Amino acid sequence: MIVVFVLVAAAVLALLAGVHRYVWRRLIGDTTRKGSLARRAGTVAAFALPSLSVGALVSSRAGVPFPVQQVLAWPGYLWLAALLYLTLALLVGEAARPLLRLVLARRAGAAGSAAPHTSEAPDPAAERVTRSAAPDTGSGTGSTRTDVAPHPEATAPAVADPSRRLFVARAVGGAAAVAGLGTVGYGTYGVLRGPRTKRITIPLAGLPRSAHGFRITMVSDIHLGPVLGRAHTRRVVDAINATSPDLVAVVGDLVDGSVADLGSAAEPLAQIEARHGSYFVTGNHEYFSGAAEWVDHVRELGLHPLENARVEVAGFDLAGVNDVAGESEGQGPDFARALGDRDRGRASVLLAHQPVVIDDAVEYGVGLQLSGHTHGGQLWPGNLVAELANPTVAGYERYGDTQLYVSRGAGAWGPPVRVGAPSDITVVQLASPQA
Repeated sequence: MIVVFVLVAAAVLALLAGVHRYVWRRLIGDTTRKGSLARRAGTVAAFALPSLSVGALVSSRAGVPFPVQQVLAWPGYLWLAALLYLTLALLVGEAARPLLRLVLARRAGAAGSAAPHTSEAPDPAAERVTRSAAPDTGSGTGSTRTDVAPHPEATAPAVADPSRRLFVARAVGGAAAVAGLGTVGYGTYGVLRGPRTKRITIPLAGLPRSAHGFRITMVSDIHLGPVLGRAHTRRVVDAINATSPDLVAVVGDLVDGSVADLGSAAEPLAQIEARHGSYFVTGNHEYFSGAAEWVDHVRELGLHPLENARVEVAGFDLAGVNDVAGESEGQGPDFARALGDRDRGRASVLLAHQPVVIDDAVEYGVGLQLSGHTHGGQLWPGNLVAELANPTVAGYERYGDTQLYVSRGAGAWGPPVRVGAPSDITVVQLASPQA
């Protein structure tokens, strides 16, 4: 097992080194002159930025003081996103390079053919004239022959113009930099702006007429940490309260860090306003951050943890299970405990962080499962990878008699950037078949 881990780690490091080398060559090596200030600065950045990324990734696990984690996190994580989109933009630019060269070559050729023609005698320096007596024909008269050698430039092989190569490299590299960094900038703005509100109506079997129109505002994957802090929590809480919810469901991955470091960042959660209360289930990141302490802390903030438990709310059963990551601590999901003895004729809603437990929800007759975890892929084309590991990446799907809704989440893990998967909170309005 250790050997496999070492081999995988070596392969990942080799891949990252190769990608960084490629990006440096296209953005710095091909566009700057040796010894120039721009090349020296770009080379320093090529070593410093990935070092910051490694520091950001390992600092929390290594027990580095939280202020240091914050210093490393912003540049380190942002560079990971920038590297992805710079690489993609440069790869697209590879197809543009030969086309741009061809256009420039044709323009140069057209300019050359359009130069004014002169009938003046050839430049003696560009011609070689040889006169020799013609063979005797018997007439007694001699004849001369004039040989004109072509200009050396007419026979020399074409050599690419260095200035033209530099222009192409800078044009493609500049366009890739604008596209890649612009994408990251816009994706960062989308996260820091706060989640958008989505609304969906879901009919729920067994829901009484009195509960028709019941609104559950669900939020997942807030990911408070060294990048997203108290200000982000306020944005999320304001968005939740603006929906006037009947009930709030916080579906895991609230934090990336300990209560000691992030307890104050989570405090605005105490300002959530919901008629039937706020409920919380753990996500996998809680088990990286001290799940027991966080369960106690959110309870102090007024949220009700559902640890493999069930409550009755407004005529339906609301259940919650621990995340599957808790199995390593003996605290994994227990569907029998949460749902085993319930009346299956009643409507039911299950809070479960990861959508992969949908099969268990179907087995226990759950009407609706609310999940997060996937971030909708967060960084395109990450959604393609997420689809391999999850039954549903985002939105609504039905599995037999059980319905599943997956939120993209309200925050971001790692880079505070989202591309093709905007953050959201979702108002799930329950509909009674009787109505």
